[in-house]
Amino acid sequence: MIEAHQLTKRYGEKVAVDGLSFVVRPGTVTGFLGPNGAGKSTTMRLIIGLDDPTSGSVQVNGRRYVQHAAPLQEVGALLEAKSIHPGRSAYNHLYSLALTHGIPRRRVDEVIDLAGLGSVARKRAGAFSLGMGQRLGIAAALLGDPQTIMLDEPVNGLDPEGVLWIRNLLTGLAAEGRTVFVSSHLMSEMALVADHLVVVGRGRLLADTTVKDLVREAGGDSVTVATAEPARLREVLSGPGVEITGRAGSEELYVTGISARAIGLKAAEHGIALFELSVRTVSLEEAFMDLTRDAVEYHGSTGGIEILGGAA
Repeated sequence: MIEAHQLTKRYGEKVAVDGLSFVVRPGTVTGFLGPNGAGKSTTMRLIIGLDDPTSGSVQVNGRRYVQHAAPLQEVGALLEAKSIHPGRSAYNHLYSLALTHGIPRRRVDEVIDLAGLGSVARKRAGAFSLGMGQRLGIAAALLGDPQTIMLDEPVNGLDPEGVLWIRNLLTGLAAEGRTVFVSSHLMSEMALVADHLVVVGRGRLLADTTVKDLVREAGGDSVTVATAEPARLREVLSGPGVEITGRAGSEELYVTGISARAIGLKAAEHGIALFELSVRTVSLEEAFMDLTRDAVEYHGSTGGIEILGGAA
């Protein structure tokens, strides 16, 4: 479990992380989302003690990371996949980590197989592609068989097979009761693997919720319905929790708060002919963009990139 309480980090006058409080619980995949400059990487560095907070606190499994006697066996982290000696083989990189943490050699073989590195285990890591470097970084994160796993952009550089592998790996680790905390800019992947979301912008918490609830709050499922009698249909469908919009003079209505099936049944009950009845589901990407619209620090423009400032 990861517990952050009023976590704050300042670099001079810049506030990179601003009073963040959240809990990442075991048994779920928690997605850590935010625009570039939102403070995600800084938060992850604070969690594993690479930076000290200006104020506030963060604990992993009830203690600060530096207080764990065997931290690699408490939390496995991937923040920078290529932070290894380029002349060292993948096997020797993992074996050196194992030796410093009292981890048996057989575990090195296990994570090499798990990460699909068997055919390149004796090759120099400096020659690895970005995707193979990611696999090696994930293998290192899993080396201590930790209960808490924290990965920053784990699918970066992976091919489709690798993306499927990491997807199954994350859900499998959570199913074993482990705490899984993953940052990503790929909303399609987060929609598939994440149970819970922590969303930040400009260093502040924007949402601590489930994927389902975030999408629902952004509009959820909306139904487009067309009829020659829009005013009458609007009257029939009106009720608590139902929102109906449409342009004056148009045969189309846009309805939320009631299912397409219920709309069809009500229309049939009142003898109203429908020309169209279609459902549009708000995606996680759309919900995320709507939530973070005012927290984006780097805006694209026709003439180039307008940089408003921000921290990583």
